[in-house]
Amino acid sequence: MRTYSETAIAVMIAAMLATPAAAMSLGEFEYRNSCVACHGEAAKGDGPFVGYLQGVSPPDLTVLQKNNGGLFPVTMIYDVIEGSDKAGAHGTSEMPIWGSRYRMRIDAAQDPYFSPEETEVYVRTRILSLIEYLSTLQEE
Repeated sequence: MRTYSETAIAVMIAAMLATPAAAMSLGEFEYRNSCVACHGEAAKGDGPFVGYLQGVSPPDLTVLQKNNGGLFPVTMIYDVIEGSDKAGAHGTSEMPIWGSRYRMRIDAAQDPYFSPEETEVYVRTRILSLIEYLSTLQEE
């Protein structure tokens, strides 16, 4: 039987191999790398990790616009992903705070020339690319 870590690695590798990297937008790459395990390939909230979550199912990301009166809720989604909503809109703190994870990828000890401002640009770019990709998945 696979452990949680082995399953996570297998899911991430399968998701990345499913589509050639050159054919992916940055947003799709972020989705496949960070979201598909819980939200699923089609963003319906049915990813392979759903059974491991404690009492909360990931939301269907294809109805964000529909559930917001026909307007895609960019600010709300940004706040959830970045972590500034403190899990209010998300319901619980089950979802990792990706803004913090993106910031941790840039270690000042490894790249002392990467300024705090550049770190924030990096984080915003990753999050906004993911949001742009999510906007393409919305149901009519």
